[in-house]
Amino acid sequence: MTISNAAVKPLFERTRVSQTDETVFVLKLVVAGAIGVFGGFLALTCGWLGTSVGVFLLAAIYTHMVELQHQCLHHSSFRRSGLHRPVGIALGLPLLTAYSHYRVQHLQHHKYLGTPDDSEFFGFDTRKPLTWGALLRSTLSPERLFQVAVDVVKSCAGTWTYTRGKIGDRPRKQIIAEYRLFALVIAAAVALGFAGYGRAVLVLWAIPLLISIPIHFLLELPEHVLCDTSSTDVLQNTRTISGSWFSQWYTNGNNFHVEHHAAMVVPINRLAERHPLARELATHTEQSYVAFYLKVAREAHRNTRHRTA
Repeated sequence: MTISNAAVKPLFERTRVSQTDETVFVLKLVVAGAIGVFGGFLALTCGWLGTSVGVFLLAAIYTHMVELQHQCLHHSSFRRSGLHRPVGIALGLPLLTAYSHYRVQHLQHHKYLGTPDDSEFFGFDTRKPLTWGALLRSTLSPERLFQVAVDVVKSCAGTWTYTRGKIGDRPRKQIIAEYRLFALVIAAAVALGFAGYGRAVLVLWAIPLLISIPIHFLLELPEHVLCDTSSTDVLQNTRTISGSWFSQWYTNGNNFHVEHHAAMVVPINRLAERHPLARELATHTEQSYVAFYLKVAREAHRNTRHRTA
């Protein structure tokens, strides 16, 4: 099917951040903060059941905060661009996601999607066969945390370098500064542990951090997996999911991923307006996350069975 430029043009149109868009984002920050406080309260003051619920809530909201950070990367949250980095740094702290590093590498992902140079910050090689083994390894792998530890050590030693191309001196200094901030946060957590607050550190941060690994992987997986990642056409290499109001909120509109890649500076809350057109034109569309995960399960089962046959 040939799609005319006129038909696809509205999907790629840019939109500036308005006062309403900024207000919507600030309200999302308030909601995330309130849920985090409630989760922390449960984790610290309730019995084992309440603590378990609180710890899971914290893991879930920390992951949601990275989705909010993702919007800051694109400078589509505030009308004043200078607000994006400090807010983005704060949003990434619980999961040790360095804003400036994420921004540099993620914008490269947008630029090089569909080429061999593409590499997402939370990498999962969508070009390899999808099997149960590959899914399980990526779902549970703490590899990103190990890499963060390496980046923290190199930044503190002054030897950190960007390995995926050339970047300017300013972003390099910003990245190093953020990893050094992580070193201070980790040191403070260790000190609090030795000072008798070990349980608080565990339930408020360490355990939620580990639980977030599979949650975040499952949120990122739908974006490009089982799409034509050899194509540079966003209508071929990216997936859009209609989703429920809850999934739209929790992923911060990341379900509208075709729409986002078509116009990455458009405020996330405006992407739903373009979804009917994306569903009409895009190759890979799903009605819900459940439908997507069922498709992944069928593909993983088929590939795993062929490998063992």
